[in-house]
Amino acid sequence: MLGVLVAFLVCLLILRFPKQLWSNRPYPPGPLWLPIIGSMWRVGIKFRKDTVFKLAKQYGNVFMLWLGLMPMVVLSGYEAVKEGLINHSEDFADRIATPFLKIMGKEMGIIFSNGHAWKQQRKFALVTLRKMGLGKKGMEHQIEEEAHQLLQTFANAKGHPFDPSISIRNSVTNVICAVAFGYRFSVEDKQFLEWVEGGDYIFSFLGSFWQGFFEVFPWLMKRVPGPPKKALSYAEAMFSFARKEIEKHKGRDAVYEPQDFIDFYLLQMQQSKNDPNSTYNEDNLTQIIFEFFMAGSETATLTLRWALLLMANHPDIQEKVHKEIEDVLGSPQSFTYQDRKKLNYTNAVIHEIQRSQYVIFLGGPRQCTKDVNMLGFLIPKGTIIVSDLRSVLLDPKQWETPEAFNPNHFLDEDGSFVAKEAFLPFGAGARVCLGEQLARIELFIFFTSLMRAFTFQLPEGVKELDTDPLIGLSVVPRPYKICAVPRSSS
Repeated sequence: MLGVLVAFLVCLLILRFPKQLWSNRPYPPGPLWLPIIGSMWRVGIKFRKDTVFKLAKQYGNVFMLWLGLMPMVVLSGYEAVKEGLINHSEDFADRIATPFLKIMGKEMGIIFSNGHAWKQQRKFALVTLRKMGLGKKGMEHQIEEEAHQLLQTFANAKGHPFDPSISIRNSVTNVICAVAFGYRFSVEDKQFLEWVEGGDYIFSFLGSFWQGFFEVFPWLMKRVPGPPKKALSYAEAMFSFARKEIEKHKGRDAVYEPQDFIDFYLLQMQQSKNDPNSTYNEDNLTQIIFEFFMAGSETATLTLRWALLLMANHPDIQEKVHKEIEDVLGSPQSFTYQDRKKLNYTNAVIHEIQRSQYVIFLGGPRQCTKDVNMLGFLIPKGTIIVSDLRSVLLDPKQWETPEAFNPNHFLDEDGSFVAKEAFLPFGAGARVCLGEQLARIELFIFFTSLMRAFTFQLPEGVKELDTDPLIGLSVVPRPYKICAVPRSSS
């Protein structure tokens, strides 16, 4: 009986195969579709740094992969990504709800929602972050305080080799805490450490083989123990933590003077309680807090880790940065984000760090809201759209030496900073990163503070730190140690 059932299933797959190939005709080119696994045989179990580059070189800058029976179009290079994310911004505005993301994201918040709810939640978040002082002294002061804490932690190493990753992660996460909750946590706080541990695990799970396996076989993975269940357990613990913080905020009167994101959101809930079209509720607030931490802490942390690695590997560039800071800002004193306009070389180095070591392997998947004709291809409604932002930042048509770490990419002949259209680390279009401005301020203040206070050197006997990354959803530097030697002028 079992043999007959297996034979019947095989026949169905064989019969479906030519039909599937026939239905591929409107799509861009890509690897051959195979039953069950789609075209993922061409990718392999684990992505490599050059996986997408090789596929684009073989099939073109618009190519297709099949995740089982789910079609996914990948946009590679500046021209294709710009056409998709900017010229077809609204057509590709929806977020895909895969089986795992549907469970974790609940199609709520900002990152995982669509339609009216997404537009309302996103608009509120943008307006609120501006009210809280993004780009003004209020928010910058909190970031400066956290940068000072990081300097103290680095100074405690007394110039000896140490791993900066945990200290950086804690400081960046505490910036998000200040935005969401209105205060920072002690880095020894048990709840804070559990929150950070949960975020680290979920980020390592996303984009992994196990997530891919869950998306293809959700009915199976929901029933067996393993990484997917552990990731969802961590997510639920983070939701529970956020809900407790919301309850604490309810107990204080912040109607007239809201101090943080939760205060502003609870006020909006109260003002909109009679609006039948309102999507303001505690479930959405909980999800947004979770998203703030997941999206905001990982990217800034990794960028700063890459920054210190590159400065240690390029002492000549590091010294030019320090000299400019000293010449322009003078003796140690506070500075603001606006000072970046006077620090042309430092600003160029920060941009080049983000460009050369972009920390997200692939942009967040979107979904085509209607049939779209783009660059000679018909992309049917419902197709998953993935933009390879890394390929934009390494596009040889846009950058003189794309594979090299070269701050001159952002400088003109006179040494003045030059913005580039192809610099898209935060994405583009309707789903451009919500926290772009916060991230820019963070990176500038943290990086400038560190470069002003320390010389970052390689440990004795180490000639160069490894720049070959670990690939997952993020592009992570391999563990390393450096020496933070205090500068005499600090």
